[in-house]
Amino acid sequence: MDKEQGMGFFAKMRGVGRSPLKVSGRNAVLGLIGGFVTIFVLASLADLTSTPWVMAPFGASCVLAFGLWDAPLSQPRNIIGGHLISTFIGLLLFHMFGSSIWVMAAGVGLAIGLMMLTKTTHPPAGADPLVVIMAGSGWSFLLTPVLAGSVCIVIIALIINNLHKHRRYPTFWF
Repeated sequence: MDKEQGMGFFAKMRGVGRSPLKVSGRNAVLGLIGGFVTIFVLASLADLTSTPWVMAPFGASCVLAFGLWDAPLSQPRNIIGGHLISTFIGLLLFHMFGSSIWVMAAGVGLAIGLMMLTKTTHPPAGADPLVVIMAGSGWSFLLTPVLAGSVCIVIIALIINNLHKHRRYPTFWF
């Protein structure tokens, strides 16, 4: 019997080895700058226009866009598409069924499934249905902050990530 097959359910949860993540000071500084500039710009736009431009999942999107810029889930298609799909699902369910526990659970589950099927998986966007359902958001939330904010994140990521000579962002668009 293969060693993996014989491994018990709980034994698989022990993990093996150490974290494969590699960290450099230069990349950490670019991550810091990218996150700061992005949220500063979005918050400033919100302040200037009295329109929401910031939502909590955008902080997590910045972690991916600037800390793991070359990962598939950090690409423009995933940032923009993931947030749009997940927010749309949350808004649709909220406006059809209200804000009960099952609606929030269905929103997150459907968002995950649709992001996977459309190849737009972006983990921070998994929170979007919860954000819109719990806040009781209107349909305009899909445009601002979601579309406008996610496009802004991508534009700033294009600029900041490509300042480093060894970074290339994005690795793909579609």
